[in-house]
Amino acid sequence: MELSEPRFHVVLDGRQVGPYDRRTIVGMRIRKTLSSADVLLGADGARLTVADLIGRWPRSRDFNPTRSGSYSIVHATYPASVRSVQGRGLAIPPFRGEVEARVQADVLRIAGRFRQGLRWRDDRVKLPLHDIVHAGLHGSEVELGLRVAGESEPQRLRLELFTPELAGEMVDWLPNAAPWPARSQAAAPVAPGQVGPVMLWLSVAGGILAVGLVLLVLLVRRAY
Repeated sequence: MELSEPRFHVVLDGRQVGPYDRRTIVGMRIRKTLSSADVLLGADGARLTVADLIGRWPRSRDFNPTRSGSYSIVHATYPASVRSVQGRGLAIPPFRGEVEARVQADVLRIAGRFRQGLRWRDDRVKLPLHDIVHAGLHGSEVELGLRVAGESEPQRLRLELFTPELAGEMVDWLPNAAPWPARSQAAAPVAPGQVGPVMLWLSVAGGILAVGLVLLVLLVRRAY
């Protein structure tokens, strides 16, 4: 980290916590410790949100994912993080932390870092736009379906774009991506205090088992 890298305090319940550098704040947002709407206070007194900070690319990075050996038209660039990869298909590195999602003329290019043994490695993957056949929005997350030759089901890639606005904007750049069929939609996250279908069935089964045990005890006592 450069000595000149700016640091920010996080304003929580009227108190200032920190200061933290940008990478730390991005990591806290990825882990959902902070939300995009949380307020930051710069050393110069300027106030901004976490979303504002993440939307700015740092002036200097150890890893510069914008470098490329060939020229291509860049339509849009977004800070993001990889939430999950499901299914067989493209070999997508296990990126950690912030990545760059760059929409080019014919590919969606994702570049970032991941751990390999005890060291960090820089890498990138290019997803052909014509193979991105589905896209779904879940708040600030985008779930992509990648067509894979020889596979009946698309490979799923879930990206966190940090704000719903950026998520929707990125999907608008994917010309071949249709909404997910209703039966293929990933299960919506269960909100705190809300019972999901699996938990509901487990609860019912547990109740039936408890009643059965009580009846069994009564029958055994009556038999003696």
